[in-house]
Amino acid sequence: MHETIRYEDIVKVPKALLHDHLDGGLRPATIVELAAEVGHELPTTDPEALGRWFVDAADSGSLERYLETFAHTVAVMQTAPALRRVARECALDLANDGVVYAEVRFAPEQHLEQDLSLDEVVEAVLAGFAEGTAQAVEAGLTIRVGTLLTAMRHAARSQEIAELAVRHRDAGVVGFDIAGAEAGFPPTRHLDAFEYLQRENFHFTIHAGEAFGLPSIWQAIQWCGADRLGHGVRIVDDIAPDGTLGRLAAYVRDKRIPLELCPSSNVQTGAVTSIADHPIGLLRDLRFRATVNTDNRLMSGTSMSREMSLLVETFGYGWKELQWFTINAMKSAFIPFDERLRIIDEVIKPAYAKLLA
Repeated sequence: MHETIRYEDIVKVPKALLHDHLDGGLRPATIVELAAEVGHELPTTDPEALGRWFVDAADSGSLERYLETFAHTVAVMQTAPALRRVARECALDLANDGVVYAEVRFAPEQHLEQDLSLDEVVEAVLAGFAEGTAQAVEAGLTIRVGTLLTAMRHAARSQEIAELAVRHRDAGVVGFDIAGAEAGFPPTRHLDAFEYLQRENFHFTIHAGEAFGLPSIWQAIQWCGADRLGHGVRIVDDIAPDGTLGRLAAYVRDKRIPLELCPSSNVQTGAVTSIADHPIGLLRDLRFRATVNTDNRLMSGTSMSREMSLLVETFGYGWKELQWFTINAMKSAFIPFDERLRIIDEVIKPAYAKLLA
């Protein structure tokens, strides 16, 4: 069945993306230009070679080298014009890949080196997304971008970032997240922020169950009240070889807690050994609320279309399965229910109906 699914057809089909980092998706040529403006030294100034360098460094299996890649992207994202440009190009790149809904996250606290305030950082990114969305529409494409504000789990600014997110909730910020090293930095360190967000009726996801196992997932859900799990791939540690679910895995499935799975990224960081060994196949078979995501498009040399084509190649998925993942993601988005429903009923389902006919 999957032989008939071509990459170029996957590009055209509507996709929904929940887990994508703004500082992990820059165009190599843009990094070169912005680095020249601020005098930041790069491993190479050839855009093509730089793109390869990012993927190779992220593939090295060394966490230090992986994190070094972000030092280069964040360094060129310290002014309002740079942030606007990066956000504008992000929206356009996603739209050109057929993404009709995207939630893109970034950590405002990492963009303060040139004396921007937290609010100014957020305003610049939101302006960039609005420009990119408008340009996509002019080109005959549609995309809706929601922004997630991320707090770094090793820092102590989560309450401040949570308040920042709520402050901009009517301007395009749809949720909150914490990211960074899981081991040694449990989500419960940020309990005040999560309790505040719940009192404000605001949505949040938590990076959990990527590098660290079940305790991280359990804390994110049962202590912090996460709406979704960023990655959550280690939930398979609570599933027996015969498919029997442990208490935590059963709870996650019963409650339809979305898993923001990022196949290529999980291979790079060593969370799984290969796409073929990725639990996304098992989690789909067991009907968890599994979604497909890019994580860091630059570092993984990927796109939503590429992630989907890898699943088609590896698991033999057809349009039916790709629609299932897409609708799962759209159902799990942090925008109002009626908006989600409209995109599912008016954009996603009609496009797939033609392919499934």
